[in-house]
Amino acid sequence: MEDLQLIDNEEAKRYEIHVDGLVPRIEYIKAKEKIYLTHTEVPKGLEGKGIGTALVKAVLEDIDKKGLTLVPLCPFVALYLKRHPEWKKLVLKGINIG
Repeated sequence: MEDLQLIDNEEAKRYEIHVDGLVPRIEYIKAKEKIYLTHTEVPKGLEGKGIGTALVKAVLEDIDKKGLTLVPLCPFVALYLKRHPEWKKLVLKGINIG
C-alpha cells in the first residue's frame, strides 16, 4: 500500500490513486483555506483491500502539509477520523466527529 502515489486532480476536484487500471478517489470542494471531502469511491474490484483507508490517510497527510482546514462531509472519511483521532486536529472547529 505504501507505494501508491496520491494525485491531486484539481481539474476533476478529486484526489485519486491508480491501482491495476482502476481509480479509487475522494471528491472535494476547496473554498479559501478549507477543503470539504464530499465522497469517497473505491471500485468494486478493489473493495476490502484497505485501499480506501490508505487513500484517506494519504489525503489527510496532503491536507496537513498544505495547511488546509478539513470539513469531512463524507461518512467514510468521518469514520476514519473517529478511528484515528490524531487527525481531528485538521477538522474545522465546531464539527463533532464523535
